[in-house]
Amino acid sequence: MAGRQGKQKVRDMLLSLGVIALVAGVMYVFIPHDDSKDPVKRVDYSVELLTARRAAPYPVAAPEGLPAEWKATSVRFQGEKGNAWHLGFQDPTGQYVAIEQSTQEPAPFISGASQGARRTTATQRIGDRTWQRYEGGHYDALVHRDKGSTTVVTGTASFAELARMAQALKAS
Repeated sequence: MAGRQGKQKVRDMLLSLGVIALVAGVMYVFIPHDDSKDPVKRVDYSVELLTARRAAPYPVAAPEGLPAEWKATSVRFQGEKGNAWHLGFQDPTGQYVAIEQSTQEPAPFISGASQGARRTTATQRIGDRTWQRYEGGHYDALVHRDKGSTTVVTGTASFAELARMAQALKAS
């Protein structure tokens, strides 16, 4: 009798598993999905930019004239945290590029924004500014220190793409 009940339990479990798999298969087939769509959503940062430019004690930078393939993905201004401005993008190759600005103490701000990238001896002239290069295991960065604020262009993109973003920055 005990052997028969054990076989019955195993059979019931297998039947239940089959029903669950069948329901999951039906749901997969009939619920629309498109794996070819890009899951990263474009954000409009115009309101946050206007707010940051009104509130920040430094000229807040944002890109102008970038091709449409550059997709803004994140934005925030935190006045209570050193007037921190963040604007994140996905570049045309799918890499991440962010503009970070703040009145915070430069060394910890740069380290946090660049995820611990280290200062190199290399500098790069972009427009009328000289940018310091930082290299890291995850992010690289271009850093410009101004009176009272620091601007960091950082991300997983190449230095060429970081420089392209730095070149497009306009502050006001």
